[in-house]
Amino acid sequence: MTGDVGPAGPFHVYLGAAPGTGKTVAMMGEGQRRRSRGADVVIAFAESHGRPVTEQRMAGLEIVPYQAVEHHGSTFREMDTDGVLRRRPQVALVDELAHTKVPGSGRNGKRWEDILELLDAGIEVITTVNIQHLESVAGTVEQLTGVPVRERVPDWVVRRADQIELADSSPEQLRRRMLHGNIYPDEQVPRALTQFFRADNLAALRELALRFLADQTGTELSAHLARRQRPGSERILASVIPMPGGDAVVRRAAQMAASIDADLDVVHIAGRDNGSRDLAQLRQVAADVGASWHQIHDDDLVSALIEFARGQQVTQIVVGASRRSRWQELISGGSVVQRVSRRAARAGIDVHIVAPHEATAL
Repeated sequence: MTGDVGPAGPFHVYLGAAPGTGKTVAMMGEGQRRRSRGADVVIAFAESHGRPVTEQRMAGLEIVPYQAVEHHGSTFREMDTDGVLRRRPQVALVDELAHTKVPGSGRNGKRWEDILELLDAGIEVITTVNIQHLESVAGTVEQLTGVPVRERVPDWVVRRADQIELADSSPEQLRRRMLHGNIYPDEQVPRALTQFFRADNLAALRELALRFLADQTGTELSAHLARRQRPGSERILASVIPMPGGDAVVRRAAQMAASIDADLDVVHIAGRDNGSRDLAQLRQVAADVGASWHQIHDDDLVSALIEFARGQQVTQIVVGASRRSRWQELISGGSVVQRVSRRAARAGIDVHIVAPHEATAL
């Protein structure tokens, strides 16, 4: 934008480690506070995604009408940058800084370019972004998570902000929100939990966000994340249920992992009958041996286990041998161990069976 419009407007960024940390809610809360103090605040662009909490925070704030853009037979909504410039509020709330715009929706291809125009016009902007969208770390995040990061923003744009505030949630909180359907649609939840939303991925991304706030450079962030991964390394999964002997499966898997310097995941598949009398003990054993604990709710134990293993790029699975009689196995269609072994073999994953005298029954 050209012309003598005075100094650039203040710039406030809510930074998150991943979707679902509460960035948009925090931004709307700030907008409501500023409005209550007499500021002229508008929503330049935001999506509630049907989340009641977000919709409640948006209520009462003026929305500058969005653009409706036709593309390949579908209609998309985009921020009307010129409309916001004409409206000229004191504060504009603009969600998703790294968003790539629909072709034909304006002179800029990226939302961050539109935001720079608002700032240059003297409008204060409050926006949101996740750490994986930073250009300097996006590629390494892709290697860590196996999920493409298609929308990116230059680091200097975020570092230009007068204030960067972390919208923080623990990995456990994010996974619970995901399970409750508060982040992605139900059909996307199982895949997300075994890929991008793995607990170890979320912990790494959260640490990256904290390090960025500590003013580390993009090169330092990328190097730190690269140190956390070992491409091509072995990964072992121990499948457990809360019955006597489950701890033996965890300990045997930990010995195997230590011998080849492999990562270890401990997984409990909870179905309709998910007795928990020994679950706390199993979680403690997993923590003691340095394993990552995962709990998945699914009545199909075998399918859930194999799907999880594929998503985690597991190379070996450790299970406890069945204690059921041959007759019990015949009338039930075979033991879980046998079915896991068959499915794992087709997926190229080795299976180790811990002896019955020291393991839980499956």
